Amino acid sequence: MTASPLSGGRTPSALRRLANEVAKFGVVGISGLVVQLVSLSILLDTGMQPVRANIVATVIAIATNYVGYRYWVYRGADKKTRSREISLFLVFSVIGLVIQSGVLYLLTYGLGMTTKIETFIGTMVGIAVATVFRFWAYRTWVFRVVPQAEEALDAAEQILAAEQVKRSTATRTR
Repeated sequence: MTASPLSGGRTPSALRRLANEVAKFGVVGISGLVVQLVSLSILLDTGMQPVRANIVATVIAIATNYVGYRYWVYRGADKKTRSREISLFLVFSVIGLVIQSGVLYLLTYGLGMTTKIETFIGTMVGIAVATVFRFWAYRTWVFRVVPQAEEALDAAEQILAAEQVKRSTATRTR
């Protein structure tokens, strides 16, 4: 298949894989969000300061998210460099944590949003900003797909698409 000018040089199968990756990333992210908000609620109820509670809750969510990313979203990523992967995941997760906590800090202390619901809103805004960074960083640097596997997948999808065209043409000519 040739790439469409509208797809920026990507084949439809590559765009489909990207959409699938974004959807899976979102599912893991949402589960991490639930873990984080439950943890945050518990920590705020104990009287912990909002930004500190957010940091602890985010660390808990990062740990659960790694499992989802490694074993579901990016299971085809190169497994030979696991220590590199974990190191980069932690570095980019900490950068995301700083972005997220920075937003919450500004909203809490800059705008005086100190109630529990305002802390949740600030956390959600911080998560939204940090998620864009994390998605880019994880797919670009952390969970790299083995190039041969991606090429083989493209070839297989092209063969299947050609076979499907043959079948539909054969059905129409009968």
